[in-house]
Amino acid sequence: MGGQRRFELHLFARCLSARHDAGGAVTTLWLCLFTIIGSLLTGVGLAAMLTSGKTWLAVPARVFIEVTRNTPTLVQLYCAFLVLNMLLTQAVGAANPLTPFAWVVIVISLHKGAFHAEALRAGIEAVPAVTLEAASSLAFNSRQLLWNVQLPLAVRFALPSLVNNLIDLVKMTAVASAIAVNDITYASIMIWTQSDNVLELMILLLSFFALLSFAVNCAGRALEARLRMPGYGD
Repeated sequence: MGGQRRFELHLFARCLSARHDAGGAVTTLWLCLFTIIGSLLTGVGLAAMLTSGKTWLAVPARVFIEVTRNTPTLVQLYCAFLVLNMLLTQAVGAANPLTPFAWVVIVISLHKGAFHAEALRAGIEAVPAVTLEAASSLAFNSRQLLWNVQLPLAVRFALPSLVNNLIDLVKMTAVASAIAVNDITYASIMIWTQSDNVLELMILLLSFFALLSFAVNCAGRALEARLRMPGYGD
């Protein structure tokens, strides 16, 4: 048997400077950016449907949320990429415009959007009735009430949950490697299949996601402090 594998500093430095890992890190950052935006937009839309008071909007939104929240993200990604992707290709009868990167953005955005929707729904329902009555007395219609009163206050209630969801989203982008998107996880796999530096790559990979999650957490805390209002979300 060979000797016990030890941490090698020069291999760690090589991992840091590897072109594959650098490109993978950039891809992961783009994934995080697009999925954060997509998931928040999805969450707002679903929350608006849930609290609309209209059955034909609330029921489909509720069904979608329950199915999405109770199935694994990786399974959803495989179903989208292997099944929906094939059906779309057959339907358009030409080159499929959706790349693996796009499918990851769509699936994660919809998945985390379902969690955002529940947090925002709870926030909307927590807005005091007296506040809604005051807004109604100013002749606000239902749309103005949602966008100018309920949603801004709901965000203050829901922000801690939203930040937790976004931290989870950052870590979730690692599933992109399952369909060969060249993110930092996939790039690391490609590197360690060609060299004996698994330990160094794992440390680099864990550190990258830890720092990224920490950055999201710090941004969330700063936003909480900026949006804090006495009596709302405290």
